[in-house]
Amino acid sequence: MTSAREVKDRCIEAYNRHDIGAMLREFSPAGVLVTPTGIQEGREQVAWYYAHWFAAFSDLKVTAWMLPTSCDPAVTEFTITGTHDGPFLLVDGAELPATGRRIALRGVSVCTIEDGLIVTDRDYYDQLELYSQLGLPVGVGVSS
Repeated sequence: MTSAREVKDRCIEAYNRHDIGAMLREFSPAGVLVTPTGIQEGREQVAWYYAHWFAAFSDLKVTAWMLPTSCDPAVTEFTITGTHDGPFLLVDGAELPATGRRIALRGVSVCTIEDGLIVTDRDYYDQLELYSQLGLPVGVGVSS
């Protein structure tokens, strides 16, 4: 029986290769990704979300540094690093042109599976920390 930890680990490996197809194979067709920017439902929306990040940060990588040994859900503490070298869509719909700035975001992911596929993946990171590292003043890019 496949554990959520195994599924999430495969997803992280695909993320670091920027292999969206491999990531989507780990998601249920109706799988949900929850992030500070919103909720993506289904493989098409999940693919759009990751494609956007990979286009904005061509060297984006996740380093998992705490992997508790529970079977389900899979909890992962991580750091995301990358260089902002492409357009990045902000929450308010504005696009931030490449800044060349490096980011390093700490976060946590909680991933649950059914029948060996991700049904929910909830990723938590500090969006204000991200915006600050990109050089945005507080409040810019935040919808009201």
